[in-house]
This record gives sequence, structure tokens and C-alpha cells, in this order.
Amino acid sequence: MRKSFVLCLALLVLSVSTAVAQGSNNAAAAPAADAIKIALPAPSQSGGMSLTQALATRRSVRAYAPTPLTQAELSQILWAAQGIIDQAGHRTAPSAGAQYYLHVYVANANGFFEYLPKGHQLQKLADQDLRSKLSAQQSVNQAPTVLLITGEYERTAQKYGPEKGPRFVNIETGHVAQNVLLQATAIGLSAVPVGGIDPKEVQKAASLPAQYSAIYLVPIGHAK
Repeated sequence: MRKSFVLCLALLVLSVSTAVAQGSNNAAAAPAADAIKIALPAPSQSGGMSLTQALATRRSVRAYAPTPLTQAELSQILWAAQGIIDQAGHRTAPSAGAQYYLHVYVANANGFFEYLPKGHQLQKLADQDLRSKLSAQQSVNQAPTVLLITGEYERTAQKYGPEKGPRFVNIETGHVAQNVLLQATAIGLSAVPVGGIDPKEVQKAASLPAQYSAIYLVPIGHAK
């Protein structure tokens, strides 16, 4: 009887230890329900630099001052990327069938975050600064904030087929990136799109869900 009890207790401890280890490994990919969420300031939806002026002055900048973005600046950038703009849930960037196949993440000195359009907030996924792990490019390592744009190719293919689906994800990514570049220009920031990345390495470094493919990085900051 005593041996059976000891064996059962050992199995229970092993089961709990395995579950804890698995939860730890998947912490960034599947955040706990009580993961830290950070409310962002309300974005401005009027005034500011004109679109024509932003188009005329936008330039790709690869060298940045160490000055971090303010919460207001980050809020404006993320709203331009995927902010919700009406009661129906439409966003600032168009998406095939309004399905919104993209997910935007933020990497900076404070950690790694996912932008949640609903509620206009950030969800903290990791404490580590992942910028150097996302790319070896100087613009990524030097920028105080880096956006990571990911997409769901499989979900798009299920709806539109294996040929159209991926193309729609790429088109949507272009819409989002351009929104970010123009918004950065309009509020006095600089940015550059970085497509020369290894999607598998980025996915591994950021512990992204398996169905999310890394597509684009956008370093953002004050020009040096």
C-alpha cells in the first residue's frame, strides 16, 4: 500500500512539473489570461500634417537617436497600423473580406508586446529586449522601437485558395507598412521597412504561434 502511494505521488509531481515546463516554453506564444495589458492613449484622428506633405517628405531612415518613443507616439503608430475606426470593426488598413489576417508586435527595451486593436492596448508577452534577435541589421538594432508584422497565410488560403490567399496577406502587409511610414513622418519620426529577414528565425526568436508567419519589420525612431 505504501509503495503504491509513493508511486502515485511521484507520478503526480512529474505530471505537474511537465505541465509547468510546457507552460513556460509557450509563455510568449500563448499568454496567460492575466498577462499584463497596457492601455494606450487615445490616438488623434484629426489635424496634423497633411497627407500630401507626408508623402512628399517621407524618406527611409536607418540611423536613429536613442530617444524612446512616447506612449502617445507609439499609440499613434499602432493605430495607423491596425486601429479600429468604426463600430463595425473596420481598421485603418484594408483587408480582403475585412478578415484582418495580420498581427502587429512591438519590440523595444521594455520587452516584447502584441498590439490588440480591440481596446487599443498592448499585451506584454516577454520582458526580454528581442530587437537584436529579430535581425542583425543596424537599423533594427539601433531603433528604439521595432514593429513586427506577421500574417496568417493558412487561414487566408482556406478562404481564398492557395494562390490568392498568400497574395492577399502580402498586399495587406504593404497597406499596413505604408500607413506606419506615413504616420511616422506626420508626427516627426523616421522609419524604414525591412523585408530582408529570416521568417523562421524571427518566429523562433519571438515565440510566435505556429500559424503566424513573420513578414516585415519596421524600425521607428527619431532620425540621428
